[in-house]
Formats: sequence, C-alpha cells, structure tokens
Amino acid sequence: MAESKTRLGVSAYAISVFFVTLGANGVRNALGWWGFLAVAVALTAWGIVLFVRLKPERFRWYRLPAPIYWFLTLAALSILWSQYRWESVLGVLAQLATTLLAVVLAFVLSWHEVLRTLASALRWLIGVSFAFELFVALVVRHPVLQPIAEAPDSGKVPKLLYWSRDLLFAGGPVQGIVASSVLFGFIGLLGVIVFGIQLRAGLVRPFAGWFWLVAALAVIALTRGATVWVALAATAVALALALWARRLGPERRVPLYATGAAILLAAAGLVLFARDTVFGLLGKSGDLTGRLETWHKVIELAEQRPWFGWGWVSYWAPWAEPFASLDVKAGVTVMSAHNAWLDVWLQLGIVGVLAFAPIVVLTMWRVWFRAVDPPRRGYGPPLPYATSALWPFLVMVALLVQSLTESRLLIEGNWVLLILLAVKSRFDFQLPSPDTEPTKLPWRRVPIPRDTATVAVAGS
Repeated sequence: MAESKTRLGVSAYAISVFFVTLGANGVRNALGWWGFLAVAVALTAWGIVLFVRLKPERFRWYRLPAPIYWFLTLAALSILWSQYRWESVLGVLAQLATTLLAVVLAFVLSWHEVLRTLASALRWLIGVSFAFELFVALVVRHPVLQPIAEAPDSGKVPKLLYWSRDLLFAGGPVQGIVASSVLFGFIGLLGVIVFGIQLRAGLVRPFAGWFWLVAALAVIALTRGATVWVALAATAVALALALWARRLGPERRVPLYATGAAILLAAAGLVLFARDTVFGLLGKSGDLTGRLETWHKVIELAEQRPWFGWGWVSYWAPWAEPFASLDVKAGVTVMSAHNAWLDVWLQLGIVGVLAFAPIVVLTMWRVWFRAVDPPRRGYGPPLPYATSALWPFLVMVALLVQSLTESRLLIEGNWVLLILLAVKSRFDFQLPSPDTEPTKLPWRRVPIPRDTATVAVAGS
C-alpha cells in the first residue's frame, strides 16, 4: 500500500510538470506572471523533495550526458559578457530549474510511467483547451484577450494577443488554453504519437484510446498549422523507417539509411526550391509567415558576435536591446528567432551551437537504436519488439522538425522532453523487464497488453 501511494505521488508530480511546462502560456494567462512563478517554484521544490526521499539507486552525476553540462555551463558563463545581464541571470535560473525537473523525472519514472503520465497531461491539455474554446464560442461569443497582454493605444488588437479568437465553429485556427495555434497544434501532434502508441500497445482501453487519438487529430486539423502538418508527415516517415529497420536487422540496414538520406535531401530540396508551392498547398505563404525576414535579422545580429553570442536569455526580453528593436510582427515585438538553432547561435554563438548540437544528435542516436534493436535480458535471447519502445524516437523527430521553425526546443515543455529523453536514454537504454527493474504495483489497473514485451513494460 505504501509503495502504491508513493507511485501515485510520483505520477501526480509528473503529470503536473508536463501540464505546466507544455501548457505554460495557459497557466500564465490563468494565474498571471506571479502565479506562474509561484507554481514553477513549487514544482521545483517538490521535485527536489521527491528526489531526496526516493534516492534513486541508479542516479550518478556522471550518467548525465556531458553536452548538457557544456551547454548549461556556457549559458551561465555568458552572464559575464551579456548585454542584458539581469535578464541573463533570470534566463539561466529558468534553464537550470527546467533542467532539474527533467532530470528528476528521468530518474524517478520508468519508461512506461513517462509514457503514461505524459499521455495524462496531454489529455488534460487537450480536454481543457476544447472546453475553453467551447465556452468562448457558446457563452462569451467574442474573441478573448490574453489577461497578461496589454491592448495597444490604437485600439486595434493584433491577433497574437488574443487568448481565443472564437473560431471553433468557424473551423479554426483555434488556440486552446496555450493562446497559440502553433503550440496547440504541436500538443495535438504529441497526442497523436503518444495516444497512438498506447492504443497499439494495448495500454489503454480501445474506446478511450480511439477517442483521444481522434481528439488529437482534431487539434491538428483545427489549428491549421503548416509546420505541424510537416512535422506529422516527418513523424509518419520516421515510423515507417523504424518499422522497416526492425524487419531488416542490424546487419542489413544500408538500403534503409540510403533511403533515409534520400528522403532528407528531397525534403531539403522542396523547402529550398519549391517552398512557395509546398506551403501554398497547405494554405501558407512561402516566407513561412514572416519567419524568413526574422531569420535574416537574427543572422545579421549574430554575425556581430559570432563565437560566444550576446548572452543567454531563453525567452527574448522585449524591453531590452537588441531585442526591443530587432523585429516586430503585426504590432507585437517578436519573442524568439523562430528557429532553435539560430537562437542558440544568437545567444551563445558558434560555441553554443557546438555544445547544444550533441544533446540533440546523441539523444536521437540512442532513441533510434532503442526503437529498432531488440532489448535483451543480459546475455539471453532478445525480447520481442515492444510497440512502446517507438515513442521516444517519434517524439524526438517531432521536436527536431519543430525546432526548424520555432525556438520552443530551448524552453519549458519541449526542453523538459529533450533533457528527459537525453538523460533516460543515456542510463536506461533497455526496455524495463523483470530482470532489469523491480516489479512495482501499478497505481491503477491497466488492460493486458497485446505483446509479451509490453507486459513487462506495463508492470514496471
């Protein structure tokens, strides 16, 4: 009973972290900046207490991927040469706290618990968002301004400042509680991955699984985001390649890698030479909704301090230079480079990119082989393939694709997912099994999985 209550508390904490970090905009709108700060501090303190009480036996500082240390150390040192020193201090503290949340989750949760708690948080985010949009459509009946936003003196409110634009019954784009169709669409994409894996692995009841999978697909359709559709297509291709790799085995994958490289080159060619046509089919402009202009300005600024950047800040500080006068879209100061890699170059220079890239590359490398190679019990025969082994790889693909048009990979929920997968794939490569992880009482009953590998996962 005590063990069951402990796992219930761990699950509640994980769901809270995923909900608050992935839905940070909604939490800020509901509680204000000071309320959001209080919640963030409480989650950080709760995580420290939980970690100290549980004392994970497998925790060792050296098990954390070295590039994480490189990146965080460089970000902290950048305070010394930052052009906005106070903002850099706040940005570094936020980065360290978010990293701490991810590390705690990586060590106190099993792989199955990460999947289950992430799915629960996504259901809450999607469910609350649809309830909010329905309330606005039926009761309020007009667009709702974000509480933390200030309307301009001209009286004309930019679209970016609305919490909801009351477009649910007009077919979208809806914004959910996160006040952004782009962010809400990405939550829907994560939902498609996670709910689909749970359904296929038999970890949820069929009705509930299909209901939430359809809800996640509805999010993608109603947000009408071209970049999310591109990320969904990339995820589907990655899934097909992973399933093909499983059938080939480790020794016969040269044709697969050649095919993957050809697909990447073809995608790059379409973006470079047929961008207007491709995004025109998705109802978007070829300049990626003004992103090309922003990227040009960011590159010009980054070239002024190419090696160590202007100093880490995470979110751009719109009141501080050079951000205050860098770029304005629809009357609103731009808050990021809309590309994680350009943002790292701008803030930490080429050295920062060299520290950040290994986090992404090595994590992708590990989750790929975890997805396609059979886990083993010691030196015994390989376990049967488990459907649930695929989700970390698919989530990493979605995060990587989104990082090309958004900077969310560097902050809040996306950073938590990146660091969690980086750390957990480093020290816990194999699927949980009775031989590698003690059996724990589940905090609730789950349906019997369809394959023997996920039986071990569900019992972890």
